[in-house]
Amino acid sequence: MQRAGGATLSEDTHPDTAVADQERAPERRRGLMVAYFLIAAFVIGLDQLTKALAVNHLDPSEPVRLLGGLVHLSLTRNPGAAFSLATDYTWVLAIIATGVVGFLILLGRKIVYPAWAIALGLVLGGAAGNLIDRVLRAPSVPSAWFEGGLGGFFTESNIGMGHVVDFISVFRPHGQAFPIFNLADSALVCGVILIVLLELTGHGFSPASRRADRSEEER
Repeated sequence: MQRAGGATLSEDTHPDTAVADQERAPERRRGLMVAYFLIAAFVIGLDQLTKALAVNHLDPSEPVRLLGGLVHLSLTRNPGAAFSLATDYTWVLAIIATGVVGFLILLGRKIVYPAWAIALGLVLGGAAGNLIDRVLRAPSVPSAWFEGGLGGFFTESNIGMGHVVDFISVFRPHGQAFPIFNLADSALVCGVILIVLLELTGHGFSPASRRADRSEEER
């Protein structure tokens, strides 16, 4: 069946189908937004749980050897970014992480594809997991608060200067073969890799970007 001008009238362009899709769009977006935040919450919860277990049960001087030495649990405190980068700019990293988390939270309302909910959920969870460490772990707010009371909190607070708990070291202990990391770092990297793959394979974030990619391919 054809429309005027010779174009095929497929299911995607049928008026009744288009109206139905438009009516289901808000519900679909809400579902994807919920899934997005649930993925991020799961990453944050698992990250903080494993960090708490590492802090309570690992001795920094005695790494735990797993999988025949493929992985070592080697506790350390990292003032830098993922994989111990930029260790001298902790407060700058905290500001950047806060901006990224805020942007990703707002972006959640615009997700229309499940793959992007997964990818961005991993990125949000990873960024938020490490941001929690920068805000709540020493030498950030708790140390200033408990050591100097409210006066110390307002005058000597190291807010945003908390050190991130890292404990996964691959191949050799103490990050001798590769920088030590945590589950938040892993989720963040996996999310970014998935985003790159989606973009490279023409599965853009928005329907408009996908239509543009298809138009380029047809030329």
